[in-house]
Amino acid sequence: MFGSKISKPNSRLDSLIGEGTKIEGEVSFSGGLRVDGHIHGNVIASENHPSTLVMSEKARIEGEILVSHAVINGTVIGPVHAHEYVELQAKSNVTGDVYYKTLEIQTGAVVQGRLVFQNDSAKTSTVVTLRPATSD
Repeated sequence: MFGSKISKPNSRLDSLIGEGTKIEGEVSFSGGLRVDGHIHGNVIASENHPSTLVMSEKARIEGEILVSHAVINGTVIGPVHAHEYVELQAKSNVTGDVYYKTLEIQTGAVVQGRLVFQNDSAKTSTVVTLRPATSD
């Protein structure tokens, strides 16, 4: 009725990268992936299936993220591309641009980069520029 529906993140997690685990290299997955450890490389989900990446506050990813849904509460150094939905939780710290269709940001989340809205209907992007608060 009010445009296309956005699918919610998958509640099923198929894979876990536990706390204390360090991975060097690209991680490819389908379905759901929870990260509590450290990844130095890109995290890429299968294109043809809905995917969900969940990062705990202890997680760290240094590389590009390409998924349909992302729930981030840890540290990301690199761009985040979510075809559907991004949730930046209170302890998230992203250094890089965030590309999204639907965005939820909790108080305390930090983004050091651009927020780029992906508009499917026009195949264009809208960049949201954030300015630092001034003390008057």
